[in-house]
Amino acid sequence: MAEPARRLQPIDTTAEIETPEHVRFHYPIAGPARRVVAWVLDWLVRAAILLVFAIFALMGGFAVGDAVAELSAGLLLVIHFLLEWLYYTLWEIAWNGRTPGKRALDLRVVSVHGHPLRVGDSFLRNLLRAADFLPLGYAIGLVVMARDSRFRRLGDMVAGTMVVVEERRAVASTLRIDPPPTPKELSSLPQRLPLSGDELEAIELFLRRKEGLGPAREEELAAMVAPIFASRLGIRNKDSARLLALLHARASERRRPL
Repeated sequence: MAEPARRLQPIDTTAEIETPEHVRFHYPIAGPARRVVAWVLDWLVRAAILLVFAIFALMGGFAVGDAVAELSAGLLLVIHFLLEWLYYTLWEIAWNGRTPGKRALDLRVVSVHGHPLRVGDSFLRNLLRAADFLPLGYAIGLVVMARDSRFRRLGDMVAGTMVVVEERRAVASTLRIDPPPTPKELSSLPQRLPLSGDELEAIELFLRRKEGLGPAREEELAAMVAPIFASRLGIRNKDSARLLALLHARASERRRPL
């Protein structure tokens, strides 16, 4: 007996969240490289804040004397402590899971259930940054992230959080098919396609996304539905992605005003 076909695993990193109402959302997971860039940006912001206070402290020491200089040095240590332990938590609470670095990279911290970040979760995940940093340069954190399917570090695992990518949405432009469909290709399709509005909308969504997909992921997605449409229309399916593009082109011709 032939072995049952194995279910294909997604090639990209996406977390599927199902709400109690059985509504499913898909979140692209932020990888280590993108998170490191966000961390560097946040580090630069913290360094700039500390530098501003250091300049004022230095000016105060020159203007008043050594007593103020010693007081300013103590104040700088306090500010450094606050930036180290409260910077991320305060920003994530104020910006709903985002810091300046995460915002620049379109990242957001959410719970593993897709819910907004809570104060306690933010405090806990950032408290464990010290453990993730060991022994140097977030070595433990990077190793743990590399072994986790959702790229979570120790702080995320304990707090029940993850970092996702928020895709920016823009007004949809006219969809162009490259290369354009030829008359011969379109002649193989019926004038009226037996496709529902939801199916045509799904095809258009795929075509708009495919420019940002890798070849393997593009073929994986197209191969899930193109054979179904080919069987329904009674035509051969040589190229799944191309067939979906032709179906969209034919449907667009029918919707175009005369």
